[in-house]
Amino acid sequence: MLILAVSTALAACGDADKATTAGSTTPAPTSAAPSAVATSAAATAASSPAAGAATDKQLCEAVKKASDEMRTEMVKVATTGDASAADFKKILTGLEQKVTTVASTGDGKLADALRTFAAEAAKAAAAADPATAADNPAFEKAGKDVNAACKAAGVSVNL
Repeated sequence: MLILAVSTALAACGDADKATTAGSTTPAPTSAAPSAVATSAAATAASSPAAGAATDKQLCEAVKKASDEMRTEMVKVATTGDASAADFKKILTGLEQKVTTVASTGDGKLADALRTFAAEAAKAAAAADPATAADNPAFEKAGKDVNAACKAAGVSVNL
């Protein structure tokens, strides 16, 4: 039931891009995934121009990678058949941390949209039933706002 709710919430945010990142060939242990992925997302976004802030395209590429990795974790949880609220809390918390890290490397409207999305992910993760909490209009809108901004930057993201 939880898997269906989170999958529905994610699908409602769009389903235009199902491609996976080529660098995601070896799954990391579940307990190490959030910190390792956050570091790689930050490194991707940190390769910005000398001006300091990452470009919108770089932000979007980094958040796309984080989204793809979150989906991979979601599939792992869904295929075990034993998905729990703790599993969804871990996934949403990891996503929030990755998106927050990416947002911290940029500025402007896209970075603000990423921070809003991260805040919504954090709210859902903190709920007693994270999967159900993630299925809400504010979370969906935040994802659509990021998707639209990234599309304008030339990157297809599916949050």
